[in-house]
Amino acid sequence: MLTAFARAFKTPDLRKKLLFTLGIIVVYRVGTHIPIPGVDYKNVQICIDDASQNTGLFGLVNMFSGGALLQITIFALGIMPYITASIILQLLTVVIPRLEALKKEGQAGTAKITQYTRYLTVALAILQGTGLVATARSGALFTSCPVAKQIVPDQSIFVTITMVITMTAGTAVVMWLGELITDRGIGNGMSILMFISIAATFPSALWAIKVQGNLAGGWIEFGTVIAVGLVMVGLVVFVEQAQRRIPVQYAKRMIGRRSYGGTSTYIPLKVNQAGIIPVIFASSLLYIPALIAQFAGGTSGWKTWIEQNLTKGDHPIYISTYFLLIVFFAFFYVAISFNPEEVADNMKKYGGFIPGIRAGRPTAEYLGYVLNRITWPGSLYLGLIALVPTMALVGFGANQNFPFGGTSILIIVGVGLETVKQIESQLQQRNYEGFLR
Repeated sequence: MLTAFARAFKTPDLRKKLLFTLGIIVVYRVGTHIPIPGVDYKNVQICIDDASQNTGLFGLVNMFSGGALLQITIFALGIMPYITASIILQLLTVVIPRLEALKKEGQAGTAKITQYTRYLTVALAILQGTGLVATARSGALFTSCPVAKQIVPDQSIFVTITMVITMTAGTAVVMWLGELITDRGIGNGMSILMFISIAATFPSALWAIKVQGNLAGGWIEFGTVIAVGLVMVGLVVFVEQAQRRIPVQYAKRMIGRRSYGGTSTYIPLKVNQAGIIPVIFASSLLYIPALIAQFAGGTSGWKTWIEQNLTKGDHPIYISTYFLLIVFFAFFYVAISFNPEEVADNMKKYGGFIPGIRAGRPTAEYLGYVLNRITWPGSLYLGLIALVPTMALVGFGANQNFPFGGTSILIIVGVGLETVKQIESQLQQRNYEGFLR
């Protein structure tokens, strides 16, 4: 990987792209430290220090924003609204025929869906920004902080609207920065910004483990966490690269005097076909009961049960529910994102077949059978990786946003692998161009 970056910096056009990407990253990180109007920054810092790294209900969103959410900055919402909008559009593509037709139109249809994603991102940013401002005003953002209700001193309607508009505009700017990286930089812009947001929380989280440690001044805990992180990175790379290759043979056809087909290829089915989506779905779904209980008044039985069982990361009910939700959403997402019937029809249309399997419906049934077989280990792997923060919570007294947790490590490794592949492909393309000249 380091060799690929070194070779890229020696190439003039790739060096410009890398420097442009680094410049956008600097702008993004500066924006995550600029507070929005109407917020008492000193009180926010007091509450963050008093929270002792326990971000609680908003931990996932705070991680995706690079710690900007709890500081209530202009980029507080980060790229979470765009991620949510993209997932919603992807799910609606399967349900709404109009979106499915746009997806099949190629580049023009994809551009239209991207435009819909932008509109939905702004709408979700307004909704999430309003919720964040209301939470900050009520003091529920930092429940244990004595000055939590003084974070927003002026609670007038004008100040509230200004705060929501500022955060919505910040989300639009983040979306624009991501698209700039995609067009003029290296890699997928949104993935790069997500990578930077998560990586920015690593130093403070690791140092917090060292400070809280008891063995040799915390250095033994610190070294153990680093060793566990390296092992997890190796495991994630191994599983993310694993795939089942189904051979496909194309029959030879004679059109006039020319021969077409007769080639052999394969269909790559990844073991982790769903990626990080099931973990995000499960985390978001588990936040809903806790959110309802937090804003519900009184001391009813259901509220007490939720607070005791579904808000603590080390509770057995929370662990089992989280694990089962990840497994369920892994199968659910694979079912809606990969259509064996459509793949079988396309193969049959172009004269392709799997050796030993008849074309048409038997091919679709075989693909579905193989997909279910490899989804089981993929879903169990996701569930086990996602439970690493829980084991760290019990073993080291760390918070639920453990630096080498499931969501963070999956995103960092995935984005890193894809970015390196893109750099290597551009280097290879440049070498071929020089050879042809």
